[in-house]
Amino acid sequence: MPNRFVRCAGLLGVVFTATVTAGALTHHDTDALETARRLYPPEVTRSLLVGTIPPPPGFDRAMAERVGPTRLEALRSGNEVPSGVENDAAALVLLRLNIDPHRLKPVRASRATVQFVRSVYPVARGNTSGFFRTGQDADLMLSGIDFNNAGGPLLFNHPMGIASDGTRLLLADTYNNRVLIWKTLPNGNVPPDLVLGQEDFISNNPGTGRDQMNWPVTVATDGQRILVADTDNNRILIWHHFPTKHGTPADLVLDGEWDGERNIEVSNARFHWPWGVWTNGEKMAVSSTGGGGVLIWNRFPSQDNQPADLVLRGGGKLGTPRTITSDGTRLIVGDHNPRMGGIDSGTFFWKTFPTRDDQPFDFYRTDPQRGPWLRGTFTSDGKLALLGSTLFIWNAFPEDERDDPDLAVRGFDFRPGDHTGVAAAGGRLYVVTGNINKVLVYKSLPTTPDQRPDFAIGSPDLATNTLETHFIISNPAPASNGKSLFVASDFDRKLYVWKQLPDHSGAHPDLVYTLDFGPWDIAVWQERLVLAGGRTVAVWNTLPLDGHPPDVIFDERIGSVRLEEIRGVALDDRYFYLADHRAGKVYVWKGIPSAESEPVCALNVEQAWRLSSDGHYLTIATAFRHMVVIYPVDDLEFNRRSWVVGMPAGEGRPGPRMFNGVGEAVAAEGHLFVAEGFNRVHVWRRIEDALTGKWADVLLGQRDVESIRPEIGRNRLHTPAALSFDGRYLWVGETKFSERILRFSPMP
Repeated sequence: MPNRFVRCAGLLGVVFTATVTAGALTHHDTDALETARRLYPPEVTRSLLVGTIPPPPGFDRAMAERVGPTRLEALRSGNEVPSGVENDAAALVLLRLNIDPHRLKPVRASRATVQFVRSVYPVARGNTSGFFRTGQDADLMLSGIDFNNAGGPLLFNHPMGIASDGTRLLLADTYNNRVLIWKTLPNGNVPPDLVLGQEDFISNNPGTGRDQMNWPVTVATDGQRILVADTDNNRILIWHHFPTKHGTPADLVLDGEWDGERNIEVSNARFHWPWGVWTNGEKMAVSSTGGGGVLIWNRFPSQDNQPADLVLRGGGKLGTPRTITSDGTRLIVGDHNPRMGGIDSGTFFWKTFPTRDDQPFDFYRTDPQRGPWLRGTFTSDGKLALLGSTLFIWNAFPEDERDDPDLAVRGFDFRPGDHTGVAAAGGRLYVVTGNINKVLVYKSLPTTPDQRPDFAIGSPDLATNTLETHFIISNPAPASNGKSLFVASDFDRKLYVWKQLPDHSGAHPDLVYTLDFGPWDIAVWQERLVLAGGRTVAVWNTLPLDGHPPDVIFDERIGSVRLEEIRGVALDDRYFYLADHRAGKVYVWKGIPSAESEPVCALNVEQAWRLSSDGHYLTIATAFRHMVVIYPVDDLEFNRRSWVVGMPAGEGRPGPRMFNGVGEAVAAEGHLFVAEGFNRVHVWRRIEDALTGKWADVLLGQRDVESIRPEIGRNRLHTPAALSFDGRYLWVGETKFSERILRFSPMP
């Protein structure tokens, strides 16, 4: 990347052109000009104009008045070079702004690039009143098309499972709650012929009927039957024959157990959160992610809820088994969290298909590049294609964990992770990768390391990521000041900016920053915005509404504090806060720190997560400690007294466990909002009621305290993890398994 701060345009085909040149600039004060040139030589002003040096406050406004905003935009794009007259104008502006020359230092290359989007949307008026009500509808959705709107047959949303019988192709379009079927193998980016789980190619609401789905992960077929792991409905759906019309209900259902807990004891008739399903028409296998097991039917089930014949537990080594790969003779199980001594993910291999309970696996291996677990398919000529950190091909089934693949295909960035699958059919290889939202097709099995796919399905070409072009944001963390909306994404490494509050679902942002770090949390206070994640903190002293870069960036440390795994940031009139998850501390500085500033105190909070402060209370989410720690800001430097909200029974407070993981807690306008893993947001009208142990006044995302099922409806939530209340609207960001941003308005 060029060593400059780039303001990129061109998203969705919008390109900013700059053909307007500056008019002649006259300078009446020769002495002032000479002083300006001496203090701010051309190499400095040139860098300011093209963006290598971040512009100080007021500079862009003054330069736009002199050369015109279009010309300034052209200079920032990197396609134009400043003239001598423009350098002089910049020097005079700096002189009149009384800018210290020593402050004008280059920004590190690739700190940020900016895309300007010509977005048009109605603006929210903010005339809300009243308070929230349990189970109320959200009134707006961003990071998607709209409520119950998938956007059409070829706009996927994180597809995961793929299968073929050699003639037809099936795709689990997971976040759209549907399975797509092509009656013949597609030769290009052509739409599917049928959809299951929905009545048409537009709708995407989940449901529990036999004709509906809720987050289907895997699809399988033997050429006659269709099997779907309907994961968030905790069941397997089976069709005896290929349907001929949309939304055909399943013929058989195998129900698991749903009680909100995944650490069940798996058995022949008990599974939870099934992720993988496989069949060859005779045998069938299902992975129970909850409870750490794989259920196997020796004969294909013939009735609802027919128990399995045996269960594999890997001798207690299976943790959260995900995917199943088999040819009916061998078995491969990919595991996200195996119990293998601290290894994050890996794969279990059986050289012969298991025939007895807990038959030991033959060997276990990790990805050759320490990537995710392996999952894939056998080809018709006996080769094995597995996707991990990249696409690996074995010419024969591996003998043991030391038997490395014969080919690693690295000619394309698959961006692997949870959302991937592989199928072989008609001599072709189909690779689905949900993080780039498409199916990649090789017309023949790859034979060289640099071989690229031949075409894509679900995208106009190999390069386009339709998640990006439709601004579907992974792990969105919103922040609003009541006038503008800002959304950070650690996965996308971006900051999305709506200059005004949108009042229409699917509204695109006005600009998008691409960063060189993943911002986990975001905070806005008055005119400042801060992003923080990993070992980096970026501070804007004025809100980034015009594309200007951060004013301050901290890397690795602030003073003597070493930044290890920053998961939370907050600020208010007095303090600046950072939560380091790894260190188990929340550091507190007076005001925005300098590089050498020392904190005034450090709070010991295990699993410290996202932070929030309204100037009166500091709220600390503790992730999987299932509680919120709250400190009064007035006492931080002295008494450091605190309250705990949601502590499980038996850990210092009576009462039932209220939370299942806490993504964020926000104190604002005297209220308290808590997003937690039972797919709901707790709302207290008065934060003091939460501090005294009272139940929340309102639940959003569920109809009552007993309801916990994840869904993406208007009045349902799926993994809410980030919150912002700006006094008029509550913004909720859903993470990983949904990606929506919802707006809830108080009701009269």
